Amino acid sequence: MKKLFGLLLASILLLSCSGTENTKDIEGKFTGDFNYGNFSDNISFEIDKDSTAWRVSFSSLEQNAIQIPARNVVSIGDSINFILQSDQYTYTFKNKWHAKEASLTGSLTVDTLTVNYNLKKELDAEAHKVQSQDIVFQSNGLLLSGTIWKPGNANNKALVFVTSSGPGDRSGSRAEAIYFAQKGYTTFHYDKRGTGISQGDWYTATMDELVMDDVNAIKYFTKKTNIPISQIGIKGSSQGATKVPKILGELEELRFGIAVSCPGSSLLESDLNYWKNRNREILGDNLEAASLFQKQVFQHIAGTVSRADLEKSIQTKKSAPWFSSVWVPNLDEITIDEKLLFNPLPYFEKIKQPVLIIQGMADEIIPPNSHKLISVALEKANNEDFKLVILKGANHSMHHTGKTDFPYWAKLHDDYLDSMASWLEMIRD
Repeated sequence: MKKLFGLLLASILLLSCSGTENTKDIEGKFTGDFNYGNFSDNISFEIDKDSTAWRVSFSSLEQNAIQIPARNVVSIGDSINFILQSDQYTYTFKNKWHAKEASLTGSLTVDTLTVNYNLKKELDAEAHKVQSQDIVFQSNGLLLSGTIWKPGNANNKALVFVTSSGPGDRSGSRAEAIYFAQKGYTTFHYDKRGTGISQGDWYTATMDELVMDDVNAIKYFTKKTNIPISQIGIKGSSQGATKVPKILGELEELRFGIAVSCPGSSLLESDLNYWKNRNREILGDNLEAASLFQKQVFQHIAGTVSRADLEKSIQTKKSAPWFSSVWVPNLDEITIDEKLLFNPLPYFEKIKQPVLIIQGMADEIIPPNSHKLISVALEKANNEDFKLVILKGANHSMHHTGKTDFPYWAKLHDDYLDSMASWLEMIRD
C-alpha cells in the first residue's frame, strides 16, 4: 500500500511539475482571426495566473466584447480550456500551447458546431498596450465620470465620443474608444448624466443641457491631456450624432465630426419612422391612418399637443380597427420631453469642419433618405469637406444584418470601423 501511495504521489508531482513547465509561457495576449464560412472576426485571449488559479478574458472589438472573464478555466500540461456563457449559448474553448511557435491552436464548440482557430502570442503587447485613466469632471453642477484611453504610440490627436440616447453608459462606446486608441488617438468617453456613476437625470435634461455636458467634457479633456482643441474630433451615433453639428458650432476649433446613424429629421420623426417599420406588416393599409394618430401621441410627449386634444382624438379613434396596435402610454405618467423636437439639419447648414456621415441601409429607425438631407444641408453651408459612407446591410447600431454562416456572434459591419479609420487618415494632416 505504501509503495502504491508513493508511486501515486510521484505521478501527481510529475504531472504538476510538467504542467508548470509547459504552461509558464502561456501568460500573455493571444490574437488571431476566427473564420467560418462567410463569417470572420478578430478575437483575443488574455491569459494570466495568480497565486491560486489561471484567469482568461475574451475580447472582440467588433462584438463590443472587452475582457469578458471566462469561466471554468482548467490548465493541464500544455492545454488550457474554458467556457463563455451568454443568455442563449455556452461557448466551449479548448486550446493547446505551442511554445516553439508561441501560439495557441484551439477549437470553439457552440450548439452543434465546432470551429478551429489559431492565435499568435503578442510578444510586444506591453509596448503597444493602451492605458486607461478613470476621471471625474464637473458640468452644470453635476459630477460626471469618464475614461481617457492613452495609446502607447500617441499621435497627439484625439477623439471624444459624445453621449447618445437612453440610459446607456460609457460601456457602449468602449470598444471604439480602445480601437482608435490602438491607432494612436487619445480617446475619451463618459457616462451621460444619470447613467453609470454620473450624477443627474438624463430623461429630464434638455438637449441644450446634454450638449453643454459634451462641450464641458471636451474642455476638461483638452486641459487634462494638453491636446489642443484643434487636434480633437468628436464622434456620435444616433441621438449622439444629431448633437455633432451643434457641438461643432459651439466649438469651432474642433478638427472634425463623425455622425453615425444620424436622422435627417427631428428625433420625433425618426421615432415615428421606426414605429412605422415595426408595424408595417401588421397594419397593412391602415398604417398611414394609425401613424397619424401615433404621431399625435409623440407630439403630446414632446409638449406640442395638449392632453385635452389627445384625449379627444383617443375618443374619436378608439373604435378604429387599428387602434389596438398603436402605443398610448398612461397619460398621468407622462413627463414632457422636448428633446423629441430636436432636428440636426439647421446645425448642419452652418458648420465648416470636415464631417463624415455614415448610414446603414438596413437601419429601421432613421428615415432612409437621411444621408441625402444631411448632404443638402452641408452643401448649404458651403462645406466642401464632408463625405458620405453608405453601408449595405448595416443596421442602426452598425451591425451586419445579412446571412451569416456563424449566427452565434453578432458583429459590426465589415466596413464600418475601416471607413472611419481611413477617413481620419485622409484628413489627418
